[in-house]
Amino acid sequence: MVDATTETWLTQEAFDRLSAELEQLSGTGRIEIAHKIELAREEGDLKENGGYHAAKEEQGKIEARIRQLTSLLRTAQVGTPPDDGIVESGMIVTAKIAGETSEFLVGNREIAGDSDLDVYSEQSPLGQAIIGLKEGQSTSYTAPNGKEIAVELLKVRTFQH
Repeated sequence: MVDATTETWLTQEAFDRLSAELEQLSGTGRIEIAHKIELAREEGDLKENGGYHAAKEEQGKIEARIRQLTSLLRTAQVGTPPDDGIVESGMIVTAKIAGETSEFLVGNREIAGDSDLDVYSEQSPLGQAIIGLKEGQSTSYTAPNGKEIAVELLKVRTFQH
């Protein structure tokens, strides 16, 4: 879940796509799952009713996604961050990490949509280490396994989808 104080950059395309998903889930999605639950309930004994339990689980997933999208869209900044070479949410970073060149997006996974880019949140160990740094700077971070990993920022540019 997104921290309310975190600013999340979303392209207009990503904002529109996520808004449409939220609208669909909140409207027809809820109606359809309620209908599935009602049909399954009519089958009888709820203890051994696999269809009922599956529909209730699906309902829980839909409600969780609605909460996630609502929170994300409430804190979203629509547009693109300034292309000033500084790492922040919404930027594509090309970096040498532990000696290997890698390209990834910093921010929320929802920004990337259907692109094949790896995404690292600002709260990830790598994200925390590079947020606010400029192209050409170097740093390191401690990986979850305890290893110290060197990072050199080669290129920082605004994500365009």
